[in-house]
Amino acid sequence: MRTNANFFLSLQQGIQASHSKLCISGPDFPELTYLELEQLTAQTANLLKKLDLKAGARVLAQTPKTPLAIALYLACLRAGVIYVPLNNGYTIDELDYFIEDTEPELFVCSPAQREKLEGLFNKHNISSVLELDEAGHGSLLDSLKDLTHEHEVEPVDTDDVAVIIYTSGTTGKPKGAMLSHGNLDNNSRSLYSLWGWQKDDVLIHALPIFHIHGLFVALHAALLGGSCMLFLSRFDTKQLITLLPQATVLMGVPTFYTRLLKDDALAPALCNNMRLFVSGSAPLLEETFKEFSERSGHQILERYGMSETGILASNPLNNERIPGTVGFALPDVTYRVCDDEGNVLSHGSIGTLQVKGPNVFKGYWRNPEKTKQEFKQDYFITGDLVNEADDGRISIVGRNKDLIISGGFNVYPKEIELVMDDFETIVESAVVGVSHPDFGEAVIAIVVLSDPGGDFNEQKMINMLKDQLASYKVPKKIIIQNELPRNTMGKVQKNLLREEYGKLFI
Repeated sequence: MRTNANFFLSLQQGIQASHSKLCISGPDFPELTYLELEQLTAQTANLLKKLDLKAGARVLAQTPKTPLAIALYLACLRAGVIYVPLNNGYTIDELDYFIEDTEPELFVCSPAQREKLEGLFNKHNISSVLELDEAGHGSLLDSLKDLTHEHEVEPVDTDDVAVIIYTSGTTGKPKGAMLSHGNLDNNSRSLYSLWGWQKDDVLIHALPIFHIHGLFVALHAALLGGSCMLFLSRFDTKQLITLLPQATVLMGVPTFYTRLLKDDALAPALCNNMRLFVSGSAPLLEETFKEFSERSGHQILERYGMSETGILASNPLNNERIPGTVGFALPDVTYRVCDDEGNVLSHGSIGTLQVKGPNVFKGYWRNPEKTKQEFKQDYFITGDLVNEADDGRISIVGRNKDLIISGGFNVYPKEIELVMDDFETIVESAVVGVSHPDFGEAVIAIVVLSDPGGDFNEQKMINMLKDQLASYKVPKKIIIQNELPRNTMGKVQKNLLREEYGKLFI
């Protein structure tokens, strides 16, 4: 008889042990106990069954951040259904691709978004659509009435896909990273142990829940421990300052910390109750690390991960945290540093990080060719350039040169360039990232116009791009040049553009 490897069973232990405790509190939503959360997940899983969603079916969710959205995710795990979270900023054109690629049997969105997407639902014959608004109301909640709180967790194998997370790609089309129940279980248990999670911890959850940081890294640890979450619909500096004395853990992106540093209220006394500040999703500047330590009395713990792997490395909880490094590889993570030919390099050499382990994803959804390209001898090629110290500490010294990380979100320029080059007024474009005091990096575009002497309206172009691209991908500045710099092979030299406009916002 096989063992049920459903990741929900691991979470359920923490949930059931904490039935009487608060699960979700805070200013944005009504309080929710762990017992109520489990009942919601059971009811929602029964709804999925009522809709005849079998194990392996896809549920696309572009929802506001609410407790019921969390219950929907957990219900998908519980029912063996594949959960596909989508950024709330995705446009109709982007959603058209995701729907075509995943062929979902259920789409969950806000009531306002449903009105905009009716054409897509008809085009792709999506019969089941449910609504969830920012207050947690809508047809999803209404459909749970009269459904039982009892639900037997669906048996799955360790390698069965639990979640598909879409990541942007160098070719311009996002790729769906397939994460298994085993992937989620291994990574969450490792982090729970490494970060010394305690049952009386109180987590400030101010992250979005459509990528791994908010949906996995923060949420899973709290659920495993049955800890209370101060659950915020979005990041707000003043709100966070008010909640810090009630909390013990904050997980954020560098932008959280740069914005907190701008508030005069940040001081050691405010953070007396805090145990752990974690930063990820984008590089943390050494200056931010040092200033935050001085102002708060706490050192930020920086970690490193990817959508395809979960968290790969972390600075230590109790020993020295060194700014500029992401610490040590997690238990069960095997890695090597290689040159461009795949040869393993010695300590102190800069090369591409390759990893393998039970946390590494199964591959890209319906894209076996890309999956094959990204693996070498069972190692996943991260594309990040690292330097490994003699003691095993890893420093990220570079990455896929085209990748931009803006406000914690990955942006691949090719996707934007394909959209911009489709406009008649633009002959060609080059999109790069430059330093920004708030977002870490800002997206800018350098363009060559078909009519250099014509009337080009930058804001109008930006507004048109907002109709086709999620807001975090839209360039904050469009710069006109007569031509783009190229090398002898005709390739655009983006390094020169990054150097030329590197101080545009600083």
